[in-house]
Amino acid sequence: MSEEPRIKVTAIDDDETILEIYETGLAQAGCEVRSFSEPKKAREFFASAKQEDMPDVILMDIMMPGVDGISLMGDIRSHDAAAHIPIIAVSGLNDAATLNDALLFGAMDYMVKPFELDALMAKIKKAAELSRKRAPKP
Repeated sequence: MSEEPRIKVTAIDDDETILEIYETGLAQAGCEVRSFSEPKKAREFFASAKQEDMPDVILMDIMMPGVDGISLMGDIRSHDAAAHIPIIAVSGLNDAATLNDALLFGAMDYMVKPFELDALMAKIKKAAELSRKRAPKP
């Protein structure tokens, strides 16, 4: 039986501690993690990345300096190669308006910080399955 390919996750968060949690915790859970602490760098990556470099799932902080996560979701969705990728919004904000905006502008799911790594991993696995079904075929 063939081994499942590692889930490729791109994490965008201005909090280095959260990125470290993603990089260590998700890697231990079998994910391949690429992280960006600057939303503008993430925007540049998605604008120029090839299809094979695209992640299966995106973890997106909402409140970041310069470019907020909601705007960045729209930018990412505008690129054909990234339009199918599920986005999980991860935020310290737990209000209905933020949740509604995140879901309205492209997030598939929402997680409130602080979060349990196991709960996040369950959401990532579900999103990766969906991503692989929707991915453009080469």
